[in-house]
Amino acid sequence: MDGATVRPAQCSAPCSMRTLQEIQATLQVAKLDPAELQPVVQCLSFSDSFSSEDYCLLEVDDALCKYIESGQSLTIRGDLDEHAVLCSEDKTYDLKIADTSNMLLITPDCRTPDQLTSDSSTEQLIHCQIYGFAKSYWELKKSRPKLKKLKKLLMENQYEGPSGEKERSSTYPKYTKEDLMETIQASEQEIMQQLQLIHACRIEGYWRILEFDYEMKLLSHVSQLVDSESWSFSKIPLTVCLQELEILEPREMIEHCLNCYGKRYTNEAGEVFYALNEDEVCKSNALMLLRKAVKFNLSEFEEVWQQSVPEGMTTRLDQLKGVALVDRNSRPQVIFQLNVEDLSENTQDRFNGLFNIRAKWTEEDIAPYIQGLCGEKQTIGTLLTKYARSSMQNGVKVFSSRRPV
Repeated sequence: MDGATVRPAQCSAPCSMRTLQEIQATLQVAKLDPAELQPVVQCLSFSDSFSSEDYCLLEVDDALCKYIESGQSLTIRGDLDEHAVLCSEDKTYDLKIADTSNMLLITPDCRTPDQLTSDSSTEQLIHCQIYGFAKSYWELKKSRPKLKKLKKLLMENQYEGPSGEKERSSTYPKYTKEDLMETIQASEQEIMQQLQLIHACRIEGYWRILEFDYEMKLLSHVSQLVDSESWSFSKIPLTVCLQELEILEPREMIEHCLNCYGKRYTNEAGEVFYALNEDEVCKSNALMLLRKAVKFNLSEFEEVWQQSVPEGMTTRLDQLKGVALVDRNSRPQVIFQLNVEDLSENTQDRFNGLFNIRAKWTEEDIAPYIQGLCGEKQTIGTLLTKYARSSMQNGVKVFSSRRPV
């Protein structure tokens, strides 16, 4: 046997004086063969500092256990009206209390069978103290970070450029990275990745979102310079670009724009260049057009959109996945802005919202709006099976709500 159930003594004094002879006598009375048991006997007793209120137990997997043992820390995050989450450096976990009918004893000195000596010829008696107990413990489940609040906070005080900043009141909220980590239910790495995704910029120690028109103004300056200098969009020299545009905008804003819409690289001579991302540039120009109209005639939009982007770039509707939706059933066909960032983070609410916008979706159309809801080992197909009903319409599979909308 690997071990046996051990009951703690009702008081510490008798147990602390218990001897091997007394243990052997107890085994004889219980008709247990010592040869079938571990040679090491662990005698439990309640500590003088015993408490039933000072401890919370947390169940972790091997990876998280090694993370903690390496000296790293875990942080519980959430406001009073939010369900608490636990965050490591790069992951977020939901916290859930699990009740158990067994009493869980907290005995730091107690050893597991694999920690005991394998020398079966030596009998030992170890006294272990119980410092507390629990009837429940915390379970962890890997979850998606809750990041929608991040953009909402930063949108309260958008950066409109140096001139606009002078006119703003100092009462507008500003957030450092530490402020955001105190407020947002996500790990540090997930928060930093999201800040990059929403084109946030660190200005004087605070994270800010650029006002959209100002961001497009910066992009326009870069595009016009590339055109006037006859540069390739895949080879924009950083030093020259900053020198030429610093009379119009701060150097750090120009470089931030290049970081948002391009990829930085260095040539063999050590010079820094940027290659603009065609899809990102085209997408932003499309959003600039769509934000000014509720719905846009699709054919007219495609024509104006192509004219709005820098010469040499090509627009495609697949560049707008997750930010705009085409209604091909209307006559004429139209396109309108529908940004995945504006939808609920709750899975059921996300589906309800999408089916309110459109009763029936093809998988191709709905995929960009639910891809981010997929958990570990979960696919878009499994989400649709659980939250939607499939049917055939004109030979095409479509998905509709399982609930009345």
